[in-house]
Order: sequence, then C-alpha cells, then structure tokens
Amino acid sequence: MSTTRLGYTLALIGGILMIAFGALGLIQATSSAFFFGWWSANGSLVTIIGGVIALLGAQRITSTAWAIVLIAVGVLAGGFSGLLVLIGGILGLYNAAARQV
Repeated sequence: MSTTRLGYTLALIGGILMIAFGALGLIQATSSAFFFGWWSANGSLVTIIGGVIALLGAQRITSTAWAIVLIAVGVLAGGFSGLLVLIGGILGLYNAAARQV
C-alpha cells in the first residue's frame, strides 16, 4: 500500500470517527442542556466541523495546503481520531514534498 493511500485511509477513518464522537457528544450535551445550558455543546460542534474538514481534506491529501490543514485539524481535535488525521496529514505532506523533488 502506498503512503498516499495510507494517508488517505487514516484521514478518512479519523474524520468519520470525529463526526461520530462529536454526534455522540452532541446527543449527551442536549440531554443535559436543561441543567448546564447550550454552551456545553460547543466542543461537540467543533469536533463535528473538524471531522467534516478531515473528510474533505482526505480527498485532496496530495496537496501541500490540505496536508497542512489536516495536520492542524488533527492537533486541534486531539484524541484517537485526531491522531489518525494528524498521521494522515503528515503522510500527505511527505508525499507532496517527495513529489516536488
């Protein structure tokens, strides 16, 4: 398996997991919104947005700019899914640099 395909797969799986974990967090936050208010859902919304960005960026992983965006999303998201997106972005950046040489 080439490193481009591996980076794409890791970023795709990480993005799907980010959306799933964000949706679960949003469900949990809406069930406790009566007690804590709607501000408790902000982290879940950010995770869902990061997952969507990771899914869009996984398709364009060979681009240097999108690889850097995926690295940033992976760092900001954290956790296991963020780590997958981070590794996928690093592999995409490696491929973009190797292709230019």
